[in-house]
Amino acid sequence: MADHTVDQEAWASALHSHGRRVTKQRLAVLAAVQDHPHSPAEAILAAARKDLPELTAQSVYVVLSDLTDLQMLRRFEPPHSPALYETRVGDNHHHAVCISCGRVEDVDCAVGHAPCLTPHWDEHSKPMTIQIADVLYQGICQECQAKQKLPTQTYATHEIGER
Repeated sequence: MADHTVDQEAWASALHSHGRRVTKQRLAVLAAVQDHPHSPAEAILAAARKDLPELTAQSVYVVLSDLTDLQMLRRFEPPHSPALYETRVGDNHHHAVCISCGRVEDVDCAVGHAPCLTPHWDEHSKPMTIQIADVLYQGICQECQAKQKLPTQTYATHEIGER
């Protein structure tokens, strides 16, 4: 298990700044999310129970909701998946999801002008100032692509004109 001494100090400071007590449940959930980013609540519960066996599912859901509201955790919901959580917050990064195996990777937001923050408004819209864009890339990861490769076509080894 990772040593979270430095993380716990930062988490404690953040919790105090939001008027929250530092509890073993909150620290266990934060450590589990830090160690297993892009995980659903059930996986966070299983990971947190390694350090805190008496932790209940309800406690984890309450802590996840509270820490998300405080913006100490980020929650996102890929299609056909339960909500996933991560400790990387405040940087407007995006996610890429493999549609084959479900693996999730962070994708940094474009540096400089971010076209995703400049929407096209039609004449019926009530424009607003966009501050965050939530972009989800969907594709097939390299590992799944390698598993799905077909054998080399037999005609590719023949010279032109032979078949």
